[in-house]
Parts: sequence; structure tokens; C-alpha cells
Amino acid sequence: MGAALPVARSDVTPALVSRLLAEQLPKLAGFPVRPVPVPGWDNLTYRLGDDLIVRLPSADAYVPQVQKEQTWLPVLAAHLSVAIPQPVAVGRPSPLFPRPWSVLRWLGGDMLTPAAVPGPVVDGVGAFLRELHLIDAAGGPAPGAHNFHRGAPLDVYDRQTRAAIVQLGDLIDGRAALATWEEAVATRWQRPPVWLHGDVAASNLLITDGQLSGVIDFGCCAVGDPACDLAIGWTSLSHTQREYLGSMLDVDEATWMRGRGWALWKALITAVDIKRGDEDPAPRYGWHGSTDDVLARILT
Repeated sequence: MGAALPVARSDVTPALVSRLLAEQLPKLAGFPVRPVPVPGWDNLTYRLGDDLIVRLPSADAYVPQVQKEQTWLPVLAAHLSVAIPQPVAVGRPSPLFPRPWSVLRWLGGDMLTPAAVPGPVVDGVGAFLRELHLIDAAGGPAPGAHNFHRGAPLDVYDRQTRAAIVQLGDLIDGRAALATWEEAVATRWQRPPVWLHGDVAASNLLITDGQLSGVIDFGCCAVGDPACDLAIGWTSLSHTQREYLGSMLDVDEATWMRGRGWALWKALITAVDIKRGDEDPAPRYGWHGSTDDVLARILT
């Protein structure tokens, strides 16, 4: 009988990654493997030598993102001023690990986890989103389960959001939350679909010398409504920074309302998990402050 397939995060270790490399990518097997300082959630990430990383999906839901990044990251990189991950190789499922996995170039820089986004970085985020929205979206992946519906109409999460408001009860201003949600969900993206990152959060921004130097984790990218990428305006930016970011982007007020709605959905379902006993993941998400702080910004 073969070895059991690892499914828990704790099953994936540097030793296992080294074995995978030796089995499938022997030219890369001689480099040391070590954990990254800030581990991700969707993927288990390890440094490979000084210039590479290995990313292994932590659950089956993230598997479609592997080939999507292999296909589309080089296309997007050709049109972006800021550095993004560069695919190097892809691994296949095996008895050692049951999912496809990838090797990419390491991007240097410091992560903003957790922190408010410094002012100069807002300029970089605005420039990145502006360039991303201008890239030809023909043939790009439509929103769906592969990216948890980022870029789809916001009402894809209508039932879940309304349920979360009820579940939280007096822990939040339910009337304000419902009014904010209904205002956002009533609008639609009226233009042709554009490229979106899907998870523009401080934890996915790399900073060098006070400037945005890289954007990572394109697993949720798609072509559709870019409103989800504006959620950072409430999760990590001040009111003034949010308005400044808006001045840099060619989006209407309704799109900003949907961005607020995306932030509200995520904060509400996170607050429900916390109510059930989970630790507040706001620091891991790169949010500024706690989940309660984010909800306060959204509902103020």
C-alpha cells in the first residue's frame, strides 16, 4: 500500500517539498527549502534557494489557480510596471502530494502585515490597478468558483451576507449594515469586463524603500467587475487615502459602493467566524486593525 496522501497543512514540510523536487524537477532539487516568514493561507509557500518559491495549494478549492497563474501571469506582466510573480515550473499531483503545485521567481520586498498602507504606496496601488484595467481582457477567465466569484455581480453573496447580519445580532449595527449592503448590491458593472486581481490586500503588496515594488498572489484574478479590488479602501486605507485612490481610477460611484459591499461581506463573514470562536484573522489578511475596526470604517 502506498503512503497516505497529505491533506493537512502540517503534513507539508520542507523535507516533503525537497522530495517533490527531486522526483519531478531534479534540476531544482539541490537548493535549500525553508518556510517563508509570513505563510499564506490558500497556498503553502516555501523559499527555494535565494531566487525561487514553491507554492502548494492548501486545499482542493485552490487547485484551479495553479494553471491559471502559469497561463496568465506572463501575459499580465508584459503590461504592468510593478513586479508580479513569474512562473518557472509546474509540478503534478503524486503520491507525495495530491495536487498540482508551482515554482515561481521570488520577489523581494517587505509585506505590510498588518498595517495601514503608507501614502506613497497608495500611488503605486492606483497605478497598478489603472494599468491592470487597461490590459486586453479577451480570453481571460470569467469569475467563478476558481476565484470565489471575485468580479461577479455582488449578489452572488447576498444570501450569505444577509444571514451574517442576522447571526451577528447586537454585535453590529445591523440596520446600517443592511442598508449599506442593499445600496451596493443594487448596482451592476455596466462596462466591458476588465482584469482584476481579486485580493488587493496589504498582505499581497510588497514594499521597497517606501514604494510599491511588487504585487503577489494572483490566484483570484479574473476578468469582470473590478469593484472587489477596491475593498482595500476600507480594510486598510484612511478616508483621505480612499478618496485619493478613487481620484486615480476611472470608476464610477456605483463601483465604489460595490467595493464597499465586498469589504462588508468579507468583514461580516469573518466576524461570524470570530463569534464562533475563531481567532481574528485581520492581521493575516493585512487589514489595518481588527475586524471590528474594519466594520466600523465600512459602516461609518
